[in-house]
Amino acid sequence: MKGAIFTAVVAELTGEPSVSVGQRGKKGFGSSALQVNGKIFATVSSEGAFVVKLPKQRVEALEAQGRGQRFDPGHGRLMKEWLVLNQASTGEFISLAREALQFVGGGTRDPSN
Repeated sequence: MKGAIFTAVVAELTGEPSVSVGQRGKKGFGSSALQVNGKIFATVSSEGAFVVKLPKQRVEALEAQGRGQRFDPGHGRLMKEWLVLNQASTGEFISLAREALQFVGGGTRDPSN
């Protein structure tokens, strides 16, 4: 299910300026991630969870609302600006990926989103 969702997110966002998928020669985290100007903004974890990069305060707010939790890349250190979305939040994957694209790409985020 999450693979299909990520595929839909990739299809939705790869037409945006400076967005690409994957990093040549890289394995593991980021090897198939969505990037803007070479910086990762959304990916799928090794467990198949959808992960986005957002401002720390936004990650904390989404976590407090129960929509996800901070990402642990596997070494026990939670990432402050990375959120693993809960399966119940699948309807928000594209909008949160767009928000992550704007954050990482240096754009401004619409506060009404």
